[in-house]
Amino acid sequence: MQSLFKRARQMAEVYQKNENIAGVLLGGSVSRGWNDSHSDIELHILWKIPPGDRDRLCPIEEVHGEIIDFHPYEEEEWAETYIVDGVKFEISGFLVRTMQEVIQQVVKQANTNYDLQCLAASIKDGKILFEDEGTLSVLKEEVKSYPKALSENMILENLELGSRWNNRSALLARKDWLMYYDVMTAVQKRMLGILFGLNGVYVHHPAFKWLNQSIGEMIIVPDRLYERFTEVLTGEPEVGLAVLEEVVEEVFTLVGRHSPHLPVEEKRKQAAFRRPEHF
Repeated sequence: MQSLFKRARQMAEVYQKNENIAGVLLGGSVSRGWNDSHSDIELHILWKIPPGDRDRLCPIEEVHGEIIDFHPYEEEEWAETYIVDGVKFEISGFLVRTMQEVIQQVVKQANTNYDLQCLAASIKDGKILFEDEGTLSVLKEEVKSYPKALSENMILENLELGSRWNNRSALLARKDWLMYYDVMTAVQKRMLGILFGLNGVYVHHPAFKWLNQSIGEMIIVPDRLYERFTEVLTGEPEVGLAVLEEVVEEVFTLVGRHSPHLPVEEKRKQAAFRRPEHF
């Protein structure tokens, strides 16, 4: 079978026949070299003007694709999914000006919204398959440097672990598993938000997909973080809680070392608090 990258390039050649398309960008795991046997091909199509249904359908029909989803314009995106010769294509269409506005919010306004960061990450890490007049190259240049203000906002927003974390021992003792693991995963995500900010890496998936590979790109990170996070979710609950408490302490220490001007000690004390046990 042809490589997914080659299949993506072939599909880009079909799309670029439309003169209203300003660029085709390969995103997702294939663009980063993380793909496996379960991966699909994610293409971002940048439009100069809003596409009609025929603009979106013609490329699919030309390659005899089987449409799985075909969504109307919503949340500033045109999205469709189809299969060609056993390979699934996930298409996200945006106006060029929409992508410019997204980059403005993330880079200039330091907006931490993960959905917006995912688009910025796709631009930064994606592979240009076609562009008209350097459109995508210009966007790539704008997201090249991770903003310091975004780093600080990511850290500050995730230092607060919430009152449910303070109830962790009680949840464990009661074997209140659904709420317990909800808290465990929520705190892990908080730690990841901090680490993405500390390392100057845009969040590339709102649910932190491809976690092992993402951690591998980080320099400022606790040792064996992926293995320890795995133990929190798959090991004995008592051991997992102790492991996560250690990770939280280590992440707070990293923040104190690399961003000492932030209120890390105050948040560390709040995170260490446990709900009192009555005898």
